[in-house]
Amino acid sequence: MAEHDALPQHIENDGRVTRWERRSEVPMLLLAVAFLVAYAWPIIDPELEPDLYTVLQALSWTVWLAFAIDFAVRLYLSEDRVRYALRNWYDVLLILAPMFRTLRLLRLFSIVRMLNRSAHSISLMGRTSVYVGGASVLMVFLSAVTVLDAERGAPDANITEFGDALWWSMVTAVTVGYGDYYPVTLEGRLVATVLMIMGIGLMGVVTAAVASWFLQSAQEESRSPSS
Repeated sequence: MAEHDALPQHIENDGRVTRWERRSEVPMLLLAVAFLVAYAWPIIDPELEPDLYTVLQALSWTVWLAFAIDFAVRLYLSEDRVRYALRNWYDVLLILAPMFRTLRLLRLFSIVRMLNRSAHSISLMGRTSVYVGGASVLMVFLSAVTVLDAERGAPDANITEFGDALWWSMVTAVTVGYGDYYPVTLEGRLVATVLMIMGIGLMGVVTAAVASWFLQSAQEESRSPSS
């Protein structure tokens, strides 16, 4: 009985962090979506009214503050705070370096995790489709917004509208690279590099998932009695 009551301290603390993350996941997800709107809207619509732009900027900083508070609570609840901070280095970066505002949108990938939990009863192929589909949409959209923000107004820039940026993002993600649109700034080229690497990875996941589906179908057919 005493063994059950005296749980190791690190297990108890890890449970506290996990419980907090589960409770805060949906609110933080909604805040991340709000940040996406606050960040992307002024870029997509550069002729935004000044009052609305001010509101969106205030919303953006409010979400950043919420992310900082959330990480501070998780850090307080953890047993080994240094180890936890090192393991979640990206959270530290996003909080300490608010100038990298786009990186905070990586929290939007928690949408994929939530969809995966709700789809736990479906097949591996179905879960893979959720991951790949969700990650691809977010990756293409965020890359388009980011490169448009970097390129618009730059000398000799050819990506000056959201439609052009979205087209560039899609053809770059699938590694087609027509060359009709391309970034000319350093930030835009860095976005292109990351997008190409992630696109290659996603294409590999899709190929592996399709191959696994064909293999699973062949195995099921071989096990089924002949008609």
